[in-house]
Amino acid sequence: DMVELVPKSFMKWMIVKAKAAHPSVIFIAEVYKKEEYNEYIRSVGFDYLYDKVGLYDKLKAVSAGWCSAKELTSCWQSVEDIQDHMLNFLENHDEQRIASDFFAGDAKKGRPMMLVSTLMNTNPMMIYFGQELGEKGMDSEGFSGEDGRTTIFDYWTVDTIRRWRNGGKFDGALLTDEEKKLKEFYTQTLRLAEEEPAFSEGLFWDLMYVNGHLDRQYAFLRSDKNKTYLVVANFSDENITTDIRIPADAIRSLTPESEKVKNNLAHDITVSIKVKAWDGIVKKIRL
Repeated sequence: DMVELVPKSFMKWMIVKAKAAHPSVIFIAEVYKKEEYNEYIRSVGFDYLYDKVGLYDKLKAVSAGWCSAKELTSCWQSVEDIQDHMLNFLENHDEQRIASDFFAGDAKKGRPMMLVSTLMNTNPMMIYFGQELGEKGMDSEGFSGEDGRTTIFDYWTVDTIRRWRNGGKFDGALLTDEEKKLKEFYTQTLRLAEEEPAFSEGLFWDLMYVNGHLDRQYAFLRSDKNKTYLVVANFSDENITTDIRIPADAIRSLTPESEKVKNNLAHDITVSIKVKAWDGIVKKIRL
């Protein structure tokens, strides 16, 4: 937390000592100066950096309508050489809850953000407790008051966690149908990211540069040698039906061993999709 307030020389010394005693320990840093990211990874020795001033801030801005989804492309471009060392997140103790009145006001509006954060690359995704249940964080806690955050200073009960816990049964019986559906969405997304090789270790291809008609949607491909998936996240209040163009360059790069590529027959293709408002699709396609 705020590692920039501590001398780098100490952090480097401490990490070496800690890993010598406990090799499996992982160090994650909160760093705001992007120009120092490489130093904290390559020299100081942190395993991951919270992607706060990049992907998180941009996703929040897109969701609020402050900028186009096209601007998400710059997030991965700016950390391309250390992408594997970035830790994605949508909620933490500092930030306002997605479902709070201070952010999106509706947990379902976190779905396109979740798809992008979790499926765009191979680095880890952090889920803050209760996020998967749509916790609003709109309680009037003693220290911080009603600010859309979950207090870290007071003894407090988090409503969604309490009902999911259900007196120690941990069966979620007290959750609403909407909360159960949201939890299943998070479960499916995380499972896909971990168990499907195209997402857990495959290649990424941003499609925004050839789909200029997209403004409130973000589209990309993930692919390994066996499968290719098209992901489209919709940050709009409207259901959409549109065509997504996939360029020949992507086909050649993602499927270099295919007969189409070997025979120099790769060409642009178009995929028609339908996406609900504040939702997304993960569609297996053939290139």
